[in-house]
Amino acid sequence: MTRHVALRIICVAVFAASGAVAARAAQPPPAGSTTAASAAQASPELVGALSKELGSTPEQAAGAAGALFGVAKSRLNTNDFSQVASAVPGMDMLLQAAPQAGGAVGTSGLSSLSNMAGAAGGLAAAASAFSKLGLSPDLVAKAIPILTSFVSKSGGANVAGLLAGALK
Repeated sequence: MTRHVALRIICVAVFAASGAVAARAAQPPPAGSTTAASAAQASPELVGALSKELGSTPEQAAGAAGALFGVAKSRLNTNDFSQVASAVPGMDMLLQAAPQAGGAVGTSGLSSLSNMAGAAGGLAAAASAFSKLGLSPDLVAKAIPILTSFVSKSGGANVAGLLAGALK
């Protein structure tokens, strides 16, 4: 019951934080943002597919991919993440294109709540990153199958399974 209550609090905090971030006029990275633009160019097939599915700019899609790969990196051991990274061109650039954690007012408390919730924490951080990119946090659920499908094609089903497991 306590875990259920904690998860409820996290959900409320995520939605409140995403609304607060949007209310503070969170803007997508500028079109000239070199990191996001470079990431989009380093992995054009993945970023193109994600951009199309999310209805976003390539720079937003690169940041979104980076945020989700960052969650996977934090949950997988080094060897497993290395397999995922080898299946994705420009992985380092995608990770750099993700918004920095805790930048907006009020998200540090959210981070603490997220860490207490365990598995929900990573996806709450991804939802916060999507908000910072000017994307709806609901799009996290749409982005995950695009990433796992891409990794499956380029790295095989076993590697895609590692990624999918890390993003549950």
